[in-house]
Amino acid sequence: MAGHNEFVNETSFYNIMVLSHLLPASMWEPLPHFPQTWLRNYVAVTLLYFISGFLWCFYIYYLKLNVYVPKDSIPTKKAMLVQIYVAMKAIPMYTLLPAITEYMIERGWTQCYSTADQVNWFLCVLYIVLYLAFLEFAAYWVHKEFHENKFLYKHFHAVHHIYNKNDTISPFAGFAFHPMEGILQALPQVIALFVVPIHLRTLIVLLFLDGIFTTNIHDCIHGNVWPIMGAGYHTLHHTTYKHNYGHYTIWMDLMFGSLKTPVAEEISVKEKAK
Repeated sequence: MAGHNEFVNETSFYNIMVLSHLLPASMWEPLPHFPQTWLRNYVAVTLLYFISGFLWCFYIYYLKLNVYVPKDSIPTKKAMLVQIYVAMKAIPMYTLLPAITEYMIERGWTQCYSTADQVNWFLCVLYIVLYLAFLEFAAYWVHKEFHENKFLYKHFHAVHHIYNKNDTISPFAGFAFHPMEGILQALPQVIALFVVPIHLRTLIVLLFLDGIFTTNIHDCIHGNVWPIMGAGYHTLHHTTYKHNYGHYTIWMDLMFGSLKTPVAEEISVKEKAK
């Protein structure tokens, strides 16, 4: 795997690229490398949260009003402001984990590699698939444990699950969780780095996409792209509390018997109404 300097040079470049464009030099240049990395993650995640949340809300609640979500199912501004408030309390601590992760990568403690030419393209793609498969499996069981363990649910996960109806779930609810839950639910992404080799730049792109995905699955719109664990599935998770624990796909729920599809839910509601 790559040497210490290669990783530090790359992460330092990301720090400069983000912070130099968004903050005065006096706020970040005097800081040591690790605090700079945390600050970069904090600023980037906060921007991602607000930009993706506002754009998506503008699209589905204004431009496409009554197309995807009925007007009477749109969360109130007060509900979304509360979600933003909860997220803003969580993000500073939540972004500490990727900073620690990058520290471990820089020290060469993980299976991460810095340049794609260190492995052939077939292995590079294979490692990404294995990384995502490991993450899918581990994230499923961590999420399920947050529901089945009464202590974890009461003290951590319940913060996120107060949003349990279509008119209370919005794109801003994606990061509205207890700070410690954010760290614990992200641990599979860290553990995977010690198990599967993965390209550092690819890892950062995957984390970015994960943030976008988290926003998207809280918009209550059923994209119906099999086997993706889209918002339709995740909305049911928020309403039933015991289905659809998966991360990106429905595979784990399908394998372990916890899958509930939006179509099946709609049929069930119609049958009860008869």
